[in-house]
Amino acid sequence: MTEAQRTTGRNRTAVRAGAARTVRAIRGTRPRPAWRNWAGTVAVEPARSVSPASTGELAAAVRAAAADGLTVKAAGTGHSFTAVAATDGLLIRPERLTGIREVDRAAGTVTVAAGTTLQQLNRALAAHGLSLANMGDIMEQTVSGAASTGTHGTGRDSASIAAQITALELVTADGSVLSCSATENPEVFAAARVGLGALGVIGSVTFAVEPQFWLSAREEPMAFDRVTAEFDQLVAENEHFEFYWFPHTGNCSTKRNNRSQGPAAPLGRVSGWIDDELLSNGVFRAACAVGRAVPATVPGIARLSSRALSARTYTDIPYKVFTSPRRVRFVEMEYALPRAAAVEALRELRALVERSDFRVSFPVEVRTAPADDIPLSTASGRDTAYLAVHMYRGTPYRAYFTAAERIMTAHGGRPHWGKLHSRDAAYLSGVYPQFGEFTALRDRLDPRRLFTNAYLRRVLGE
Repeated sequence: MTEAQRTTGRNRTAVRAGAARTVRAIRGTRPRPAWRNWAGTVAVEPARSVSPASTGELAAAVRAAAADGLTVKAAGTGHSFTAVAATDGLLIRPERLTGIREVDRAAGTVTVAAGTTLQQLNRALAAHGLSLANMGDIMEQTVSGAASTGTHGTGRDSASIAAQITALELVTADGSVLSCSATENPEVFAAARVGLGALGVIGSVTFAVEPQFWLSAREEPMAFDRVTAEFDQLVAENEHFEFYWFPHTGNCSTKRNNRSQGPAAPLGRVSGWIDDELLSNGVFRAACAVGRAVPATVPGIARLSSRALSARTYTDIPYKVFTSPRRVRFVEMEYALPRAAAVEALRELRALVERSDFRVSFPVEVRTAPADDIPLSTASGRDTAYLAVHMYRGTPYRAYFTAAERIMTAHGGRPHWGKLHSRDAAYLSGVYPQFGEFTALRDRLDPRRLFTNAYLRRVLGE
């Protein structure tokens, strides 16, 4: 054998070894530890786990899993309380599929990889002098996870994270990559913005953004009877209105966010830390722990803490106003109701707590959203109000959530896809007018159910 032949042989061996390493990486030969969500309500042991760094690697991982007969689910950062991301097949992790791909100032859009967290996105947008129009109150979620489960904030005119998407890349069951927008694969785009991971795995997301603006927040306590009597007016007069009712009391905390000409007047470092870290997280966690250990103390603690609320105002860039740290672990159920039913449902919930022996240490959160056109958005086709109930982690919650759920479903409520609920496809098909269109699209894109799991079988059917 000549030296040239020996060199060629060595090169071929190296190529084969490199290809084998690539397949092993795609197929996850190194086992990953069990995956657990933030609240501790879901834990899974996937057969394998991969962290692709590009849409191409993501597509290759999907093809390899399909060839090996594994189901596929993508996990975000675990902020869903449901098992929407659970799988015993291939679990796609988001940590390497991150970063800004394109900033298009002329079009007013920003494209990011699907595993980018909202915190990373917002900090990058701020560096470019840009902002989302609206968002929820936490930033730990990935952009694809937040959109796919219908994450929302509160807004009179501006809607959910998903409603701000103008395009996305979707890896489908055959491993192909669909570019989706209002003009390219529009039917898929319409549904995949809140797709529950049932149509494919998102590789990137393009958001509509705008020049950064100032947002002024006004937070103040208000009596339950006044908030409920003036609810429609408060929603109409403010760009973003929300409130929290403290069970076992007649007290609420309200928040009104509106655009401002500035100047900036952010929370002071010390006062902000006292309110948002010491009181809202540290002291509140301790109070919840006492209530869990001695439930009889909960009403008294609620009355004391709600009376201790004080007013504050501040002005800052949007994400610093919309979001706040959430370090106290809890479980949550949230329902989207027709906005006209919100006050009646909340009054029924208050009556339920007052006549029961439930001891509820977490406030009930009330937010709103305008109607949108996304088939499985909780605000699809109707102006919406959200009622969210919470319980401190480790506290018995099922009886309270079940009783609250009866109230919500009596008003035609739609459960948040990422929060605890007991509804199934039979119920959901009756409250979502386009449910059948979504499941038909699922049949077309994923006929063999590569992207299914037990949760999707319950809420979408087989």
